[in-house]
Amino acid sequence: MTGLSRRAFALGTAATLLGTTQITISSAQALPKIRVGSLTLPVFAPIIVNIMKAQKFDTKNGFEAEVQTYPSFSAYYAGLATGEIDTLIGGPTYFQKLRLEGVPLRIVATGATLADLVIISKDPAVKSLADLKGKQLAADMGSGQFQILSIYAKSKGIDLTKDMTLVNANFAVARAQLAAARVDAAMIIEPIATMMMKEDAGLKIIFNANDAWKEMAGVTGWELVYAMREDSIKKNANAPKQFVAALADVTKYLQTDPDGADKIAVETVKLPPGILKEAVHAKRWVFDAKPAWDPAEKKSIWDTFERAVAAGFHPKLPDDAIIYAP
Repeated sequence: MTGLSRRAFALGTAATLLGTTQITISSAQALPKIRVGSLTLPVFAPIIVNIMKAQKFDTKNGFEAEVQTYPSFSAYYAGLATGEIDTLIGGPTYFQKLRLEGVPLRIVATGATLADLVIISKDPAVKSLADLKGKQLAADMGSGQFQILSIYAKSKGIDLTKDMTLVNANFAVARAQLAAARVDAAMIIEPIATMMMKEDAGLKIIFNANDAWKEMAGVTGWELVYAMREDSIKKNANAPKQFVAALADVTKYLQTDPDGADKIAVETVKLPPGILKEAVHAKRWVFDAKPAWDPAEKKSIWDTFERAVAAGFHPKLPDDAIIYAP
């Protein structure tokens, strides 16, 4: 090949590549974007959206997920309240609070069941929540998970604030408190629970919120659901259904390929290998995204709102529009 021919070939190749790039960029730009809130912590929010991005479930369902990561829960929820992001996963009772405060949000999908909310103890005499009376429990008292625990405890005639000594601690600190034997038990979520039990075989689960909620309410309770801003939905009326479809793909992927999901969690949020897979197999890390407007899911979410009001966590129910309807 002559020098001219080489140059012509190189220019032609470059033009072809440039054309391909332009087509790719053009295609990506053609997709509407949904801004998704995430966290730097190894919890549901980043793991779900990382799987969605890695497996391209967003573009498959007609949008591009634009991920905004936050270092704390307060900043994370503030991102939704101020309109910095369009959607995120959070506690249903926390969304109830935000809606009552005027944040224009609508719940569009279910997400995580209560299966990952557990209480762990090393004391062989402690076998149930009732056995913690008179003992010390480390728990994040400002969390939606604590509200869920309080609602169930109340149904059993247990007042957490009076019947036991509560040590206010976020999940990481609660883990440390129990490891140091400064408390008798700790309220923990996954994947921390699985990591703790792998480190200390003497730790046992004495309470699982999923089982407790089903016993109390007769239905599946939701620890985390997805809410989307109303103004985002007005801009893109297809956004709720597209996003729920992508979440459904994540649900299926977690069920059919926990090894693949585990690898993504290792690479993105730096979970130790095998932790996510073990939590999934133990049925404690259960992600099950369904449309919030389905009658059964809407009833379940609304039941949680009613119980939060009855327990005194919120002054009243939100308006019906908090749950999105197509």
